[in-house]
Amino acid sequence: MAELSAEAEVRRYLAEHAIPFRDNTRSYAELDFTLLKDDAPVFHLEIKEKRQPYRADRWPAFAPEPDLCILDDLTVRKCLAFAPAAGILVRDNVRSRYVFFPVIDLALMPKQRVNRPIHNRTADLKGKWLIHFDNGRAASDLAAVFDLIRAYYGELPAILHGIHACYGDFVGEAIDRAGSERRPEHWTTDVDATR
Repeated sequence: MAELSAEAEVRRYLAEHAIPFRDNTRSYAELDFTLLKDDAPVFHLEIKEKRQPYRADRWPAFAPEPDLCILDDLTVRKCLAFAPAAGILVRDNVRSRYVFFPVIDLALMPKQRVNRPIHNRTADLKGKWLIHFDNGRAASDLAAVFDLIRAYYGELPAILHGIHACYGDFVGEAIDRAGSERRPEHWTTDVDATR
């Protein structure tokens, strides 16, 4: 799986399948690829890789190591700039799979944020997100990945406007019920008080 970098593999796949795209891999402000339709951006995709197992003794015990994915906080923030038509694709070389994380899922899923010490020219911190791979959408190849992206893009109207319950069924989260039951007279009161 790892003879090409994940970015090079996606670039080749897009070209071979005549999917119009803009390559932003040299940009710090854009996500790696912008998918186009009629020359207009329709989806933004960042590419990451898990090249080897993580050292469990260096990270909090958020998830079992094979299920652990670590992303840069800055990468996720950059992805949020293109929401909701954006996501991160992680090529997991350890388990020979791809996992797609739509930006809405990233915003809502359980995570643990940590600051990793770094020292280049000066001491600094680099924000990291520890997330569970099972909270993404797994695929065995890039064709299936792009099917997942199309499915997510098609689900956006329902995700953004049609689903009233908490969205997502994420590992590491239990959603309880709380509050008193809302009834039609409550909405009437709300409308009268706010309009």
